[in-house]
Amino acid sequence: MTGRDRKMAPYIKAVRPGFEHMLAEMVELPSISMDPSRAADMRKTATLAVQVLKDAGAEARVIETSGYPVVEGGWTTGKHHPTILVYNHLDVQPAQEPEWKQAPFVFRKDRGLYHGRGATDDKGPALTALLAARYAIEQGQPINIRFLWELEEEIGSPHFAEALTQRTLVHKPDSVLVSDTIWIAKGRPAMPYGLRGALGVRLSLKTGRADAHSGVTGGAARNPLTELCALVDDCVDARSGRVKIPGFYDDVVPPTKKEIESFLASGFQVERFKQTYGFRSLRTQDPAQVLRRIWASPTFEVHGLVGGYVGPGVKMIVPGYAELKVSMRLVPNQKPEQIFRLFKRFLAERNPDVHMEVEGMLQPFKGSFSGPYADAARRAMKTGFGKEPALIREGGSIGAVTTMQRAWHVPIIFMGLSLPEHGYHAPNEYFDWGQASGGMKALAAYFEELAKMGK
Repeated sequence: MTGRDRKMAPYIKAVRPGFEHMLAEMVELPSISMDPSRAADMRKTATLAVQVLKDAGAEARVIETSGYPVVEGGWTTGKHHPTILVYNHLDVQPAQEPEWKQAPFVFRKDRGLYHGRGATDDKGPALTALLAARYAIEQGQPINIRFLWELEEEIGSPHFAEALTQRTLVHKPDSVLVSDTIWIAKGRPAMPYGLRGALGVRLSLKTGRADAHSGVTGGAARNPLTELCALVDDCVDARSGRVKIPGFYDDVVPPTKKEIESFLASGFQVERFKQTYGFRSLRTQDPAQVLRRIWASPTFEVHGLVGGYVGPGVKMIVPGYAELKVSMRLVPNQKPEQIFRLFKRFLAERNPDVHMEVEGMLQPFKGSFSGPYADAARRAMKTGFGKEPALIREGGSIGAVTTMQRAWHVPIIFMGLSLPEHGYHAPNEYFDWGQASGGMKALAAYFEELAKMGK
C-alpha cells in the first residue's frame, strides 16, 4: 500500500455511508428531462444538488437558463491556483422498460451495488468526483475545484450554453474534467478522448385525410409507410450499414493505426460485447472493425416507424400518415449542419412531400491523445485502479463538451467510472462501490497532479 493509499483509505471508509445516503436521495428523484410532467422533480433535483454541495463544504448556487437550470459550486482556494471544472449531469433517461426487476426510482443497496435509474448515469460518478475533490481540498492542495452539474444532458444540452455566458457566475477554468463515460470491461480502465456527434431527424409523410380500406383503395392510394421504408433503403445499406447519401463521408477523418492499437488494448471482446447488449449476431466479428464502427465511424440508424394499424391481427387499411425517426452519429470532422443539408437535398430529390424536422444537433469532439493533462489522467487512473487505462473514443455524444470547448478552448479530459454491466441507458441500472472507491482515489490523484502543474 502506498503512502497515498494509507492516507485515503480511512477517508474513503468514513465517507461511504454519506455517499450511499446522497446517492439514495438523488436516485429517488425522477429527474427525467425529456418528460415535461417531471418539471417539478427537475427543480427538486437542482435544490438537492445545491444542498449536497454545501453539505460537502463547498459553495453552491442555481444558475437559471430558459430551460432547466445548471448547478454551479465548489472551492476556490486562491486566484493564483489552477482551476479545474468538473462536469457531470443529473438528469436521467426514462425508465419504462418492462425488464426492470424493481421500481426504477426506488434506491436499493445490495452488497456494494446501488440500484436505481441514474445510479451510474451520472449521479454516482458525480458524487464520487465531489468526495474526491473534498479530500483534495482537505489535504490543502493548491487548486480551485469547481463543479457544473447539468439537468439537460439527456436531451442534448439545449440551454447549457446560456449558463456559460453568465461569466460572473461561471468563470473560465484552466481545464475541464468530464466523468460521464463507460469502460469497455470491468478491471480494465478506459479513458475516451473523442465523442461522436449526432443529428436526429423526424420524417413525416401525409398522403390522405385518414386511413382507407385497402380493398377499395389499395393499388391506387399512396402508402406513406411504404414510401418512408423506400427512403430508408435509399439512405443506408441495411446489411453493411454503409450510408448512401452523396457526400456523407467526405469530411470523415479515419482513425490512425496507433489509435486502433489503443482501441484493442481496452479489453474489448466481441463475444462479451454481444452478451452484454443481448445481440444474437453482428455485422462483423472482427474486433478492430467492431471498434472502428462503434467509436470512429458515422452511422445512419432508424429508431422508430409510426403509422397505420398496430393492434392485434391485420387490419387491411392504407394509412394516411406515417412518421420515421432517424439519427446519424457523426465523427470528426463532420458537421451536423452540413450533413443535414446533404440529407435534406437527397430526400427532396426522391420524395418532395416528406416533411423533415430536426430533433437535435450535436458536434463530434476529439481531444488530446497525449500531453500533460492526458498523461496526468493516465497516471491517476493507474493510482485508482492499478492499471494503465486504454485511450479510446466513445460512440455516444455529450452536447455540453463541445459547448465548453468552443467557449473556453482549454484541455478537456474524460475519466469515466461506469461499466457496460451497469445498465447505462438500460433497465436495472446500478453503480458499485468498487468503482466509486477506486474513482475517488483516481480523481484525488488527478487533482493533486494538476495542483503540482500550477497555472
